[in-house]
Amino acid sequence: MRPPPPRPPRASPSPAAGRHGAQTAAAALPLTVVNRTGEFGNSSIWLYIVGNQDGRQVRVTPDGTLAPIALSDNGPDGFTDYAIPLAASGDTRLTLPAMSGRIYVALGGKLRFKAVTDGAGSAALQYPAGWVTADPNYQVLHDCAEFTLNADGMFCNTTMVDMFSVPLAIRLTGAKDQTTGTLKDGARARVFTDLAGHEAFAPLVTGGDLRVIAPGHGLDAGSFARDYLAAYIDQVWETYAARELKVTTNAGTFTGRVGGGRLSFTGPAEVSFAKPSTRDVLFCDGALAAPNDGKTGPVAAILGAGFNRTTLHDTAAQPTTDPAAFYRPTVTNHYARAMHAATVDGKAYGFAFDDVADFASYIQDGAPTGITLTLTPF
Repeated sequence: MRPPPPRPPRASPSPAAGRHGAQTAAAALPLTVVNRTGEFGNSSIWLYIVGNQDGRQVRVTPDGTLAPIALSDNGPDGFTDYAIPLAASGDTRLTLPAMSGRIYVALGGKLRFKAVTDGAGSAALQYPAGWVTADPNYQVLHDCAEFTLNADGMFCNTTMVDMFSVPLAIRLTGAKDQTTGTLKDGARARVFTDLAGHEAFAPLVTGGDLRVIAPGHGLDAGSFARDYLAAYIDQVWETYAARELKVTTNAGTFTGRVGGGRLSFTGPAEVSFAKPSTRDVLFCDGALAAPNDGKTGPVAAILGAGFNRTTLHDTAAQPTTDPAAFYRPTVTNHYARAMHAATVDGKAYGFAFDDVADFASYIQDGAPTGITLTLTPF
């Protein structure tokens, strides 16, 4: 499989608000990076801060300057070297400019980002894809956090939507003092052991303990069953052919029922969905695509969460908000389940709409004063 084309960071100001927001100017924010891995010294860890500002792809230099992506940045090996080294000892203090992007961490080796030309003729980056065996960064231990800093504040999260490898925690100070993403002691190893113990999910554990890839990417690579959730999806469709499903969003309550092969809703608007595939559920896309329209999008997000958490079949009022009800059937998204079980606050970004009912490892502050990214113990 070839590495994916250039793509922007997934994060944006507020996932819960529909992943949109003004990209307006904001003051730079102090960033502190703390190495608590216990296995890698500062000299073996590199940072990469890449993303978007005002419609162009950019990166942060080691001195805190915001620079545009340029094809000339590719070296003789065909790749850029945008690495920011950690301080020789102690914590590393940097400045995070106003932008939307990702903070990558690479341990034991540098990442290779390739500057390419996108479809509009602009310089762009090919991001690491740890779930693609042909990717030049496949053997590098790496992970990332996502953020948007703009005039509305700081919006950030840890993410396991694509994969999980390096335990990361974010602390955001400002109007409040918030932390998310912290793993329980020994939880990284338990995630690997847990998923290796489920036949369908075991192939997602790669390189021994290098990383676990998300089941959607496993499905695309042929290492996860394309029909894994088919029986559950059929059960949901059969259930709501016989009774109504109510989905409550910020726009109001939608009432739906299956008929003619579609799950159709009335209420604040008329929206309908074809029966999704396993892939649609895992990626929260396809038949469950969520446009930022305030109508179809919010309903699709809640349905996506209900399918992944396997609460749709027995709870006719969505979204469900009791985590004790999540992931209970034998056939469920064990990847997302394991990620939530691993964190101190029970929050994780195990799938694209894990923010439904506020279960994502996501925090925001309208008056931020600083952010700390900690590489926590393995």
